[in-house]
Amino acid sequence: MAEQREFFFRRLHSLLGVVPIGIFLVQHLFINHLAVYGEEKFNAAANFMHELPFVLVLETLVIYLPILFHAILGVYIVFTSRYSTRRYGFFRNWMFAIQRFTGIVLVIFIAWHVFETRVQVGLGNVDVNYSLMEGILSSTPMFWFYVVGVLSAVFHFANGLWSFLVTWGITQTPKSQRVSTYVCLVIFLAVGYLGVRSLIAFAYGV
Repeated sequence: MAEQREFFFRRLHSLLGVVPIGIFLVQHLFINHLAVYGEEKFNAAANFMHELPFVLVLETLVIYLPILFHAILGVYIVFTSRYSTRRYGFFRNWMFAIQRFTGIVLVIFIAWHVFETRVQVGLGNVDVNYSLMEGILSSTPMFWFYVVGVLSAVFHFANGLWSFLVTWGITQTPKSQRVSTYVCLVIFLAVGYLGVRSLIAFAYGV
């Protein structure tokens, strides 16, 4: 019974990492990338998302609760998993290690990001807009903290997507797993670009 429960939780952990968390990450960074095209473009998109019906319910069910579950189980996996050089080899074990490391980074980064853009904003009755992000990222240490956090999130998603495809039986052969490695690398580069480029736009206005 305990093994079945752990199997179910790990499958759910894998699924939530892609749907809805991964989808939300891509959507979130895409909207942030609108900052490249000017303050008005970003503010219009941010206001549209903020004005969605039942936005708090949607955020809680689709974002906060899945992330919380994924984070708690992820931390457990970090401290209980063992490397398997026979099964995956040198490269995949490095990806395994970085996946766990970025998971811990993300627990810290997401907690801080939510505090800055939700908790602190709510207490101060401030809008989440271009000016807010510009103010946060005008600090050089904070800018680099966000760069590390965003790239950690994108790597965690892209590499987690590779594991998801294996776990759910979509890529079973060595060839299909090699192909998915390249696909996930392209996703990492493309989504990572969106994230870092938006941070540069907020911080430096370019």
